[in-house]
Amino acid sequence: MKTLTDQLANYAAYHRDPRNIASHFIGIPMIVLAVAVLLSRPAMGVAGGLALTPALLVTLATVLYYLRLDLRFGALMGVLMALNLLAAQWFAAQSTAFWLGSGIGLFVVGWLIQFIGHYYEGKKPAFVDDIMGLIIGPLFVVAEVVFALGLRASVLQAIEARVGPVRKRDMTAGAA
Repeated sequence: MKTLTDQLANYAAYHRDPRNIASHFIGIPMIVLAVAVLLSRPAMGVAGGLALTPALLVTLATVLYYLRLDLRFGALMGVLMALNLLAAQWFAAQSTAFWLGSGIGLFVVGWLIQFIGHYYEGKKPAFVDDIMGLIIGPLFVVAEVVFALGLRASVLQAIEARVGPVRKRDMTAGAA
């Protein structure tokens, strides 16, 4: 199994432009919520305040994978994914039109934002070459926040040793 650094470095190799990374802070949460919303029906009962749904099963499997990669990141992702699941269940409890419209709308707009970011990057999304990119994307966004807070510097250094730092935007480009 690949390590946390392996997975994040592989994903980061497709994400070195700050505009692309910024787009991921919007697009990925929208997509993750959309998938949870769409998978939150049908509900087959309630266990511990959470409805037993396909969304719950996918969330549990994903969080277990994150925990295998790294306990600290996994625990943080577990909390965030639980909050996401609670929000998704609220959407699913609404009318069918609202539930479906919200889920599809979030999904389409989230991916549109992702593809705009990758236009600036000049590279295809990571999942095109490795389907695991779909699972690592949310972890990448959370890791970027953790790194920006000055935490887990050794992980950031290991990633940058493999793929280099995030490119700096040239603010003078286009100026005559």
